Amino acid sequence: LNGSPPHYKIRLSGTAKSPKINFDPRFIMLTPVPLDVKTETAITVIPEDYLRQSRLQVELPELELEDGDRICPFTVQFTEGQDIVLLSDGTNKELVCHVSFRSSRPASFLGNIFFIDEEEN
Repeated sequence: LNGSPPHYKIRLSGTAKSPKINFDPRFIMLTPVPLDVKTETAITVIPEDYLRQSRLQVELPELELEDGDRICPFTVQFTEGQDIVLLSDGTNKELVCHVSFRSSRPASFLGNIFFIDEEEN
């Protein structure tokens, strides 16, 4: 090389993966119950491709009743915390949460509960 510093050419390639969340089951239907009685079901939150820890937040819907009053009869509780954790094998730990509904007024609802990570995905 006649005293010139050697030059190396490196070619890199990769695939970008966006974090996502799946649910099991994907759809829930809570059992009708008498007024002011709680109905509840468990769901598994399945995070994929999170490379660093993130914390989930939940946006619960408000229901507008016939008289115009607004209530939030839903609660969501995580049994082992809301943090998405990267395990040593490169996968993310699944989270279990309980979704419950209780209302002292007659109400029904069809809609979405939103699970949002720290980057607002």
